[in-house]
Amino acid sequence: MFQPNNIIHPDELPLIQQAYQTLQQLAAEAITPEDLQRIQQVQQQAIQQQALQRGTFDLNPILFDLQTAIICVQEIGLNRASIISILLQDSVAHGTLPLQAISQTFGTDVQHIIQGLIKVNELYDKNPSIETENFRDLLLSFAEDMRVIFIIIADRVNLMRQIKERGTEQERKRVATEASYLYAPLAHKLGLYLIKSELEDLSLKYLEHDAYYHIKDKLNETKRSRDLYIQHFIQPIQEKLTAAGLHFHVKGRTKSIHSIWQKMKKQKCPFEGVYDLFAIRVILDSPLEREKADCWQVYSIVTDMYKPNPKRLRDWLSVPKTNGYESLHTTVMGPEGKWVEVQIRTERMDDIAEHGLAAHWRYKGVKDSGTKLEEWLKDIRAALEAHTSDEQLVDQFKVDLYSDEVFVFTPRGDLFKLPKGATVLDFAYKIHTNIGSHCSGGKINGKNVPMRTKLQSGDQVEILTNANQYPKRDWLTFARTSRAKAKIKQAINEQELKQATFARETLERRFKNRKVEYEEAIAMKLLKKLGYKHVMDFYRDIADQVLDPNQFIDKYLEAQKRENNELDTTTHSAAEFVQNIDNTPERNNDILVIDQNVKGVEYSLAKCCNPIYGDDVFGFVTAGRGIKIHRRDCPNAQRLRQTLSYRIIPARWAGKGNSLYPITLRVVGNDDIGIVSNITSVIAKEQNVILRSINIQSSEDGLFSGSLILQIDDLHKLRLLIKKLQAIKGVKNVTR
Repeated sequence: MFQPNNIIHPDELPLIQQAYQTLQQLAAEAITPEDLQRIQQVQQQAIQQQALQRGTFDLNPILFDLQTAIICVQEIGLNRASIISILLQDSVAHGTLPLQAISQTFGTDVQHIIQGLIKVNELYDKNPSIETENFRDLLLSFAEDMRVIFIIIADRVNLMRQIKERGTEQERKRVATEASYLYAPLAHKLGLYLIKSELEDLSLKYLEHDAYYHIKDKLNETKRSRDLYIQHFIQPIQEKLTAAGLHFHVKGRTKSIHSIWQKMKKQKCPFEGVYDLFAIRVILDSPLEREKADCWQVYSIVTDMYKPNPKRLRDWLSVPKTNGYESLHTTVMGPEGKWVEVQIRTERMDDIAEHGLAAHWRYKGVKDSGTKLEEWLKDIRAALEAHTSDEQLVDQFKVDLYSDEVFVFTPRGDLFKLPKGATVLDFAYKIHTNIGSHCSGGKINGKNVPMRTKLQSGDQVEILTNANQYPKRDWLTFARTSRAKAKIKQAINEQELKQATFARETLERRFKNRKVEYEEAIAMKLLKKLGYKHVMDFYRDIADQVLDPNQFIDKYLEAQKRENNELDTTTHSAAEFVQNIDNTPERNNDILVIDQNVKGVEYSLAKCCNPIYGDDVFGFVTAGRGIKIHRRDCPNAQRLRQTLSYRIIPARWAGKGNSLYPITLRVVGNDDIGIVSNITSVIAKEQNVILRSINIQSSEDGLFSGSLILQIDDLHKLRLLIKKLQAIKGVKNVTR
């Protein structure tokens, strides 16, 4: 057995020994002495390696786990795999016991439960907002095995029972808040009604200290008179039921402190204003086939003695609740003119309602989280009615309720629910339409991923955006949510409308320039002949430069002549049909004169090549941005001549005026001391040359390379400056 050390205090040794004995007695049929011996050996090894910790509230980890295991056995009904998992999870989490050894020694069930417990604990590292329904759903889906959920609930009950004198007030309130928002609703959802009530009361104790003790003191003050009233109320009922030959017991159930506090807040009344502080419960020991008949017989006897309120009859015998809850409730006028609620049910119904897995999680205002959970609980109820053992039961039902959903976190810990298969792009649109429309990718758990990457439950996702990114049609192939698809389609339609407007205006301008009259009927026939089913497709090809507007106008003129019977129908022999083909593009005969004083022409210098006075240049007519002036040796010149030659116009300089033109020089040389100073000194001596920026980087081979951004007034002066820079000692090359 254990010895006192830095983890186990001397006064804790007898408590640990007693807990082991209690656990062995409660689970004698499930867990063997050999199992417990192996567990103790693992725990002893973890202590020797100093892997166990006492934690925030200075609780002994071994004793705490034993107490949690006892709760799981005694109050929930779990068995061997769950007990072993609870007692070994710390050793696995801290690395003193590998998972493979767990599977070999204790079985794969234990391994899976421990994996689930570790996963759930990792969720808290993401700082989630535990107050959300989404986080409760995430726990149910993330745990994979239902037993994991029961264990973490039992663990929290155990903690709440022990923190009264431990930790700081802030720490106690944090734990109480989690119990109130997360664990109590989970317990209710899974039918652990008594545990749910205890968690709510203990949470109130730390979160609303004064209210809790006020109600507790009031209940203690009125307990004697309340007990006397209950005894006086039930005595004649017991006599009648006994005379009728029924087997039963009657008990009075006082409402929980939390329930009373909620009623006081809802009704805005003091403690004395809450009249239904308790309910009388008649519990019958009846065979299955006589349950309903016996319950209605009790109802008849009670309402013969006390006047019922017909508006307060609740019949969940004839039609049980969707969660399987069965009972018969009525409210009657008791002695002293007090209304008393009477609940009538059998032992089986009572056991399921208070301890069973299919208890009334929706009872008294708990919202339904979906039909899948209802169906799952119905299956559990059917298994219970078939008298399936607890161990078989939990093996049978894995937590796959949310297998068609994923839950992901933002970097701040906010939690979102999406359908299974959802991608980073879906998540971006879930957050905000603008974020989705400019999404360029994402980070999942810190790693860069493309926007089509599918999300997994528990992922922490950050969306990356780019102001120049816009929705594309292929996004629809991997978007999963209807919201994302709708927003993508809307954005594409808006883009196509803009494209169509631009293309239509371009086409109208070309028709006008060539002095061709546009006729809608001829154009529509031509579009059909060209294979366009919709005019928007035609405009898209114009905007994307797939179709040349001039080529379309040529075809239009042919169609127009054919329509007006103006085509030349003269036949030619093959020898006669020889034409001189001029590949030179059709241009305006006028030459653009580049001068500061030019009027009525919108032009600008292209930034891709930064032409200056003296350069050989040409003009390029852009779509909506006037004319761009390019150098003839511009990197883009060849492409423009090949694909868009009809937009090119000749251009020449008229006079340099007083303009300074921006240019960039590339400099390479030896990385010598003072060379940068020499370069800037040469530039500074030049008239009408301004150095705007200099960027020099050294390399490991002793060279430097960099760029100089200058403003200079003509090509002749630039050539002289380049010669002077190349003459500097250490400079190897200067290029524009």
